[in-house]
Amino acid sequence: MAIQERTAKILINKAGGTAGPDSQNYKVSLPSSWMKALGVSKTDREVTLQFDGECITIRRTAPANYEKFLAQARSQHHELLLLHFYRGETLCTKICVDQTAHRLAIQNLVSDPLSTAFGVNLAPDWDDLQHFLESRCIPRQRDGVRAYLSALGLDHYDPLDIIRKTKGRMAEDTCWVNIVVG
Repeated sequence: MAIQERTAKILINKAGGTAGPDSQNYKVSLPSSWMKALGVSKTDREVTLQFDGECITIRRTAPANYEKFLAQARSQHHELLLLHFYRGETLCTKICVDQTAHRLAIQNLVSDPLSTAFGVNLAPDWDDLQHFLESRCIPRQRDGVRAYLSALGLDHYDPLDIIRKTKGRMAEDTCWVNIVVG
């Protein structure tokens, strides 16, 4: 999705309640189309705010419950991708990817972060997913990657297509990924 930009004015009001006499409250109105695309609704409106000293980012807070996330995405008829991440024969992480909204939810089934898909990150975002998928594939820059892709029957580098063929198996560990029909 292309970055959209709008100019807005900050509303500044005197803070009420138990705030000090010089306290102020700052608000901004956000476009409804953006909030809808983010998945914010009257019943599900929790967001995470981040400030790096220069930019404020508003990100949808991932639902704490994997099953709730899955049910909500299904009820909205979003395109889903379900991934199961294994270490050996142990299912370690279930990943529900909402490909329509570019969001995901995970459910770790083991406590050791070294055995989970995203380690200590309990609320991975879309970029984290892309990094994870590529980590389960031959590197893009590897010498001979075209021959490797050709041997897999692929004509271009797409981590998900590679994982469909290889199950994300790597020589250096016993982990693998199963793509489950959404």
